[in-house]
Amino acid sequence: MCFDRTLPPALVAPTARRLEDGGADQLWVIEDCFFTAAPSLAATALAVTDRLVVGLGILPAVARTAAVTAMELATLCELAPGRPLPGLGHGVQAWMGQMGVRPTSPLRCLEEVLDAVGRLLAGETVTSDGTYVHLDAVRLERPPTDVPPLLAGVRGPRSLELAGRAAGGVVLAEPASPSFVRWALQTAGRPDPFHVAVFAPLCVEADPADAYRRMAPWLAARIDDATPEVLGLPFYDDMAAAYRDGGADALARMPSDHWTEIGPIGRMDDAATHLEALAAVGVHSVGLFPIADDVPGKARVDDVLELARR
Repeated sequence: MCFDRTLPPALVAPTARRLEDGGADQLWVIEDCFFTAAPSLAATALAVTDRLVVGLGILPAVARTAAVTAMELATLCELAPGRPLPGLGHGVQAWMGQMGVRPTSPLRCLEEVLDAVGRLLAGETVTSDGTYVHLDAVRLERPPTDVPPLLAGVRGPRSLELAGRAAGGVVLAEPASPSFVRWALQTAGRPDPFHVAVFAPLCVEADPADAYRRMAPWLAARIDDATPEVLGLPFYDDMAAAYRDGGADALARMPSDHWTEIGPIGRMDDAATHLEALAAVGVHSVGLFPIADDVPGKARVDDVLELARR
């Protein structure tokens, strides 16, 4: 499950415990500006659980120096060996601009940070005089004994190519359909090993039409944004034409198999079918965003646990 950025931070501990007790494997904490910080949420979740893997999705590469990012991750790894799963990415460039750290070349910046953080976590002494990373004989005093893969939170072709050569995996934003995952892995060069994590909106109802109506405005916003994940859907042209002519109501009337490709949306069986399709194309981790009318979304955690038990 993903711990949505809008949730009160105090909910992370009971949510983590409930997920672990209910049989879920992972909790992903979200770091979006200017909500909550992922490392502190992750530390809390790790401290109150014994088995749960906690993903950090994602740390913007320029929000911290490479050395501080490595220190944060090493600390989490020592608190709970084998359980942190860190993601680093470009961050939303408008937000980076607000903080005065927007890089001229996000690609070069992310590659330098991934390289430096990875080497520091491996216990190396790192000297770097790059464009964005400047280190003078820096070495972590307590590098982790169990080094996690660094996942690149990216989406475009050039960034995916970078991930294939510089990262240990990827975090793909919603709606990461099976078709998009196949394209992303091909673009990354299909490295091995390579951990693939995806985010997905979870909306299950007894009547799938209710789920489609609930999710249609969300899908309309993605079409408006023309995100790579949406543009890569095999039925994009028909979907975009329907939306252009009939708005969100037309999206709600799309065939059910379209919705099953987009995400775990419809009946519970439809959601399970979507997750099986993701596993079949090489996905290792799925972070589900339960869609709920109430802000905490407590009741919808049950939907996550139902899928975890299947």
